[in-house]
Amino acid sequence: MKIKIVACFILAILFTSFGFGVEPKTAKATFAGGCFWCMEEPFESLPGVFSVISGYTGGKKLNPTYEEVGSGSTGHAESVQITYDPSKVTYEKLLEVYWHNVDPTDGDGQFCDRGNQYRTEIWYHDANQKALAEKSKQKVAEILKKPIVTPIVAASTFYPAEDYHQDFYKKSTAHYKAYRLGCGRDRRLRELWGTAAGSH
Repeated sequence: MKIKIVACFILAILFTSFGFGVEPKTAKATFAGGCFWCMEEPFESLPGVFSVISGYTGGKKLNPTYEEVGSGSTGHAESVQITYDPSKVTYEKLLEVYWHNVDPTDGDGQFCDRGNQYRTEIWYHDANQKALAEKSKQKVAEILKKPIVTPIVAASTFYPAEDYHQDFYKKSTAHYKAYRLGCGRDRRLRELWGTAAGSH
């Protein structure tokens, strides 16, 4: 009996030490950066990111549709919500990737997409994220030497977008590339960020 107890104790230590049977800790980050099709790829390529979901947040209407958000009448912004392992990728890294994929000096949309529904915005999920976001925003203002118009606000309800929007850059690659080129996104990002533009 004692041998069984000791064996179980040793197994428990091994499982804990090597992470067997232990669910990884997860956290969420929510960003708006214009068209959500263009905001999935930069984050999905990061080690430690479990998922990047396109959706709508920051508005008042319940369960908004793509058409409703696109009309600019709901107050929502196209956005992405990232689920990640903070032991493998930090929130600071997510912020760095975020800034290098947006124009935070534009207060009326992003690139060719105009209107409040295409604004930049950061939604924090706790006090630490808020502090880090505000610190990074100040740093970006110093780098670009321009006012940064991106609001930093408490996270509200996030509504996943329709299925056909998820991983659009993979499902409809030709359409996605044509849109991105025609919208001038990469050209403007290079003007702002140089070699860091669009970095992962």
